[in-house]
Amino acid sequence: MNQYFTTRSFLHYFRIPFSGLSCLFFLLLLSPHNLYSQSFEGGVHAGLVGSQVAGDLFSGYNKAGISAGAWVSLRVSPNHAFQMELSYIQKGSRENPDYEKERYDFYLMRLGYVELPVLYRMIYSDKLNFETGLGMNFLLHHYERYNSEELTSPFAKSNLCFILGLSYNINERLRANFRTNNSLFSIRTEKVNGNVWRIWDHGQFSDALVLSVYYKL
Repeated sequence: MNQYFTTRSFLHYFRIPFSGLSCLFFLLLLSPHNLYSQSFEGGVHAGLVGSQVAGDLFSGYNKAGISAGAWVSLRVSPNHAFQMELSYIQKGSRENPDYEKERYDFYLMRLGYVELPVLYRMIYSDKLNFETGLGMNFLLHHYERYNSEELTSPFAKSNLCFILGLSYNINERLRANFRTNNSLFSIRTEKVNGNVWRIWDHGQFSDALVLSVYYKL
């Protein structure tokens, strides 16, 4: 109980300065002075999400969703850049019945978040770059169902995710991006069956694979 309280309290106090700094940096990047600098660029993105929840007794990235939002990037050198995003992303878990394998249960978890990623990008070449960073997630809505029963176990209102990905530049304005998005803290506020351990917290954790297209305005 003390370990759970400690990690959850850390997330609660960490999200305030993280979100404040993220919003400040985002506004600075969008300021008229910076828009004239060739080091800054921005645009919109949209993509598809495949997600699962570690610790829900099921496996596989079976829950489909979408992700969409805006991004701004500051290129600090020819090979290094920092990027911020403001996005909506759908995560969760899904298990459909498989009668051939004698699996008769249906399960659905839908989670909708506002996400604020802060990323470091390494510009490897004119076509390829890599990225890593953290994303603060704020829960907008949730829904959970097991067979015909709607479940009411509470979810955490915020979470911190680790992001790792790569991008391929299709042309000067368009690039394809693939990333993994993994929660560092439990998505629940209480213990449930199937809990697993991840780094410093015990519970259920969201894992997502995101394939997106980024367009530079």
